[in-house]
Amino acid sequence: MSNRVRPGIEVLLNHRIDLLQGQRVGLVCNQATVLPDLRHAADVFFEHPEIELTALFGPQHGIRGDVQDNMIETDHTVDKRTGLPIYSLYSETREPTDAMLENVDTIVFDLQDVGCRIYTFVYTMANCMRAAKRIGKRIVVCDRPNPIGGNAIEGNITEHDFKSFVGQFEIPTRHGMTTGELARMFNEHFGIGCELEVVTMQGWRRDMWGDETGLAWVLPSPNIPTVDSCVVFPATVHIEGTEMSEGRGTTKPFELNGAPFIDAYDWAAALDSYSFPGVAFRQTNFIPTFQKCAGQLCGGVQIHVTDREAFTPVIVGIAMIKTAYDLYTEHFEWKKDPYEYVFDQNPFDVVCGTDKIRKAIESGASLKEIENSWADGLKDFAEARRAYLLY
Repeated sequence: MSNRVRPGIEVLLNHRIDLLQGQRVGLVCNQATVLPDLRHAADVFFEHPEIELTALFGPQHGIRGDVQDNMIETDHTVDKRTGLPIYSLYSETREPTDAMLENVDTIVFDLQDVGCRIYTFVYTMANCMRAAKRIGKRIVVCDRPNPIGGNAIEGNITEHDFKSFVGQFEIPTRHGMTTGELARMFNEHFGIGCELEVVTMQGWRRDMWGDETGLAWVLPSPNIPTVDSCVVFPATVHIEGTEMSEGRGTTKPFELNGAPFIDAYDWAAALDSYSFPGVAFRQTNFIPTFQKCAGQLCGGVQIHVTDREAFTPVIVGIAMIKTAYDLYTEHFEWKKDPYEYVFDQNPFDVVCGTDKIRKAIESGASLKEIENSWADGLKDFAEARRAYLLY
């Protein structure tokens, strides 16, 4: 495809190799860190005559994306192909240690984000930036497309007291920024202050969806198999903060949602009553093979996005929680186990980055009141992010 997007990693290798010459390079990557021809960047770096690759770093779900569950830490190991050390940044540490970076001068970060605040890869990036600042290293961020576009922003802003590894900064649920743009914002607006170089893409537009870029979609984590998964993720990731199933253990994670106590037709009707644009709720039943509700017949809905531009995922996700809570108050439960190892806060509050949404749902507040509550924060964020947009 001649008019495809050229991701930052391709631009780096073809036009900015000077950034890596004479440097010992550590690469933060996973299975989706590929060139447009699907060669893995680690292999390309290792074989490149002008690159001295000395270490690999893996995010949540492992460097190969084979760790299925949501919060299983991964071990440090050795890469069988290159013989290089693989350091897990989802282990006893989330930030590279001095020892991990002893033989690294420049950290290259190239992970595919999903466009939602509640996803850990950009915080792995932030932690690498902090480590670079701490010990005087440089970080090169190779930009990739935001698969759900770069225009729409939606949702509440993370509050300071509810920061976590799924929300380190005061940004909304759907931020409408690329990884490189977020890196610039983290570095300047939020004050990390490291030596940062962002290698921009060529040919990407803010109105592009992930499947309009001409690039193959390689799932960045086990339950994001398609661009459609990304489209609904800012909605149904909220279900992770409950004991309901967000479809893990099915062939449609984040598109199928429900619980054993739900009547599929009743829940679908409640959601239909809001007349949300760009989305249809199909009543369905499913049995997750693992994770929450494993082996149990669940009533629920499948989200069918009929118009991506009109679809407002965050408020739809809150409506899914609110209607399930209102219809099935006696059975509905917030998640019992801690979320992202935060033991002193309600897991749903950790997901949301605030306790206000949960309290509004429990008190019977209207959906419009909830949505209106984040309007001022979005306005401020929209103004703040303008300085960091690259496209």
